[in-house]
Amino acid sequence: MRYSNEEHDVLARTFDRDGMVLLKQHFPKETLSGWRQAFDGILAHRLQENATAVRGANRHYITLPFAGVFADESIFCDPDVLAIVERVAGEDPVMCQLATDTPLRGSTYQDVHRDTPALFDNEPETPSFQLAVNFPLCDVTADNGPFETTLGTHRMNSEDAMRAYVAGEIPLHAIPMELGDVMIRDVRALHRGTPNNTDAPRPMVVIGYSRSWYFRPEVHIDVPRDVYQQLGPKAKRLLRHMPQVDDAGAFQSAESYLKFAY
Repeated sequence: MRYSNEEHDVLARTFDRDGMVLLKQHFPKETLSGWRQAFDGILAHRLQENATAVRGANRHYITLPFAGVFADESIFCDPDVLAIVERVAGEDPVMCQLATDTPLRGSTYQDVHRDTPALFDNEPETPSFQLAVNFPLCDVTADNGPFETTLGTHRMNSEDAMRAYVAGEIPLHAIPMELGDVMIRDVRALHRGTPNNTDAPRPMVVIGYSRSWYFRPEVHIDVPRDVYQQLGPKAKRLLRHMPQVDDAGAFQSAESYLKFAY
């Protein structure tokens, strides 16, 4: 653990105010380089098979198999990340997503959107209930498609937030990231993906965590039984609601998480 309890508290307060925090150089670059090597083969296969969820022109969402380098407890059970997650989204959370978003050359600006609707109609200021932990598998620069987000809109009514954004009252902030950086964000904040103007794919991993009682069936992780049996108690607890399968499969034939913008 790199941060103290007091620092976790400060980060959680920053998250509650802004809807995100960034942990610089938090994951080992060597580990993420292994993820990138494994991901490149998946990306090539899924593109060839037209088996991605399209998130815009030349922008591809791909679920990662929960096996091999991707079933890494040092990443999804990272104690600092979980300490922040538990402070802002409640104790005993559920891990519900392991995927990537990858713009290629020819990608465009996404429409500004949220990744989930409000939990209750006309009750925008509920505490956080669904979080995305994002980390890139390469350096993210102004050229290859940085994530752009607003600050504080996770606590606003969706229509009010959009009106304020359109009126120029709420700016978008580009988030450049280095390999090893980790962003924790509330998926209700207004945000968008931007164009990748380079020849190299820009993969961004997303690990989803939610409150213990929140479940969206289209967003899930198929956990091989043999992999699950090798996990520690904390990892098993995080994955307790995910379906167990006989074989994760090297490549999925299709994506179920299709509606992503609200």
